[in-house]
Amino acid sequence: MTAKPFWVSGGKPAPARDPVPALPPDAPLEERVIAAIRGVYDPEIPVNVYDLGLIYSLDIDANGVVSVTMTLTAPGCPVAGVLPGQVETVIKAVQDVSDASVQLVWDPPWCKDRMSDAAKLSLGLF
Repeated sequence: MTAKPFWVSGGKPAPARDPVPALPPDAPLEERVIAAIRGVYDPEIPVNVYDLGLIYSLDIDANGVVSVTMTLTAPGCPVAGVLPGQVETVIKAVQDVSDASVQLVWDPPWCKDRMSDAAKLSLGLF
């Protein structure tokens, strides 16, 4: 399954982004879940939530139940009520995932050091 970018800004889809690479169905489940999460973008920053460092933990049990702990860039983030649900929705769409839950946390607070090198490069932080 190829995850499609899920970005909402003012109720409209965001401009097209680089496609999330399709992984074969026999790829490890964790890799397929991460690929799906990479299809979700912060509406104010053109970087996916995984590479932005918003995903603090990702656990998958033997039954395909995925538990994610994530944060947002700031507690006052206008998508606080939406973004975790988007992450949960794309995870549940991954083949072999039986259920998913996303917990939003604020501690530790997010900082740019959590971003991947690719995200920093795309934002000109190098």
